[in-house]
Amino acid sequence: MKKPMATSFNAACVQMCSGRDPQSNIEIAAELVRRAAGDGADLIMTPEMTNIIDSPRSSVAAKVQVEENCPAVAKFADLAAETGKHILAGSFGVQAGAGKLANRSLLFAPDGTVLARYDKAHMFDVDLPNGERYRESSTFAAGDKVVFADLPWGRLGLTICYDVRFAYQYRMLAQQGCSFISVPAAFTVPTGTAHWHILLRARAIETGCFIFAPAQSGSHEEGRRTYGHGLIVSPWGEVLADAGETTSGIVMAEIDPAKVVQARSRIPALLHDKALGIADGVSQEAAE
Repeated sequence: MKKPMATSFNAACVQMCSGRDPQSNIEIAAELVRRAAGDGADLIMTPEMTNIIDSPRSSVAAKVQVEENCPAVAKFADLAAETGKHILAGSFGVQAGAGKLANRSLLFAPDGTVLARYDKAHMFDVDLPNGERYRESSTFAAGDKVVFADLPWGRLGLTICYDVRFAYQYRMLAQQGCSFISVPAAFTVPTGTAHWHILLRARAIETGCFIFAPAQSGSHEEGRRTYGHGLIVSPWGEVLADAGETTSGIVMAEIDPAKVVQARSRIPALLHDKALGIADGVSQEAAE
């Protein structure tokens, strides 16, 4: 596996409450990115759906463009060049063709070029006990590949929100040499309260990676409420920064890539995968 480089850096997670107007959302995000850069952040990350949170699908589709024509993409490219920082747009809603959108994470280099793009792979199709109903697959086209990129401090793997429930994706990224994994999110309050911290700490511990999870937070214009608590978690599962329930802010932590090597040396589980079969005579009815 690719070993992380030794240089420490500052990672910042932006927390915000995106609304229905993409231009307003991007201006708010840009101001928070500039603030993080001014505070000394080297890698700055925004939440899932930074550019718009709206419903129904037709309303979202009418307000977003293909990536090449997306004002949010152009704005973030300019921001990266302006600040000289690596910036992860946690995700933007963009047109993907065939009547679908993409929930796309974009990593910008300090010169404004796109280093990596990742389309959310796992769609949040659920009916919650409180009556909330989500059908992301009716709006978004799912990605089908893991994505990572090399930064000056090591390799970053890209994921989005609901992906965090699928441990195999994170293991794949770690086994491809990732030292850091981003999880920009817009977690609901019920699922966030129950699972957010636990899942992110588990993914960090299982992979020996730093986890960066910028989050949406608060009551959005179209009615949903998101959990907040943007987190930075160490490879040993320690919470290094927690944004709480603020609807506009930044959390930052110093990241030492050597901690990845230390965690994986103590628990080298990434080297111990084993293919298991099903025992003879065991009923497979549940699986069917």
